[in-house]
Amino acid sequence: MTTPLDKDQSARWNVSGNAWVDAQDLLSRIMRPFQDLLVRVARDADARRVLDVGCGTGDTTFAVACELGAHCTGVDISEPMLAAARAHAEREALPVEFIHADAQTHPFEPAAHDLVMSRFGVMFFADPVAAFTNLRATTRPGGALGCLVWRDLAENPFMTAAERAAAPLLPDLAPRIPGAPGQFALADRDRTAEILTASGWTEIDIHPIDAECTMPESALLGYISRMGPVGLALLEADEPLRNKVIETIRPAFDPFVHGDEVRFTGACWMLHARNPETD
Repeated sequence: MTTPLDKDQSARWNVSGNAWVDAQDLLSRIMRPFQDLLVRVARDADARRVLDVGCGTGDTTFAVACELGAHCTGVDISEPMLAAARAHAEREALPVEFIHADAQTHPFEPAAHDLVMSRFGVMFFADPVAAFTNLRATTRPGGALGCLVWRDLAENPFMTAAERAAAPLLPDLAPRIPGAPGQFALADRDRTAEILTASGWTEIDIHPIDAECTMPESALLGYISRMGPVGLALLEADEPLRNKVIETIRPAFDPFVHGDEVRFTGACWMLHARNPETD
């Protein structure tokens, strides 16, 4: 199933999505604390029908389906990531389905879900009010929203260490624009609350979550050379520049290396809200 996609985001995620697929085991380990949080949200909501927005390769979709027995639908804009999710679902015969679509505009079945959840997948909408309005429309009256989004980039130094170190070598890296679609688009708590209110959600609660994320030190070079803005830029770099950038950015991660393990704090917001029983 497909619908028209945001061309800019589609282009980005159908390229960078390949890196996420290649590193999905590593990323599953890094993101496991956040997955566990959303499983708890789904359990607390007693959700039987769940929509996972920006589901990627499907980790959280699968976790909620398996641990709660819920029927889960994942939606994402990245075809490579969805292909990996579908292959996993087929291998394991899991009760999930996936939609290749832009959740901002896709005509989901009205009032079809008890819970709309997301693990860092709702920060990329061109029109966030339209997107959260659309997601509310597919949530049953009294149903819930539970999403994790990143807090400010200053609170997540691991996430931006590579681009800060690489900036002199990669002057064309796109700047982080506060509020623009991207990783930190919903970092401003007050603005995010205004977006949810304008979208018709009620009982809005936005509270900070800090989670310790880990990976083997041996995986760090591969991670920093393929993920994020630097990883995208390096896809088009020649070998000398690529090697120079990797050599330059690796020391920026020394503060996060502890023996054979990399540890960093993921600073995010947990968004809770409810679709009112009546409009």
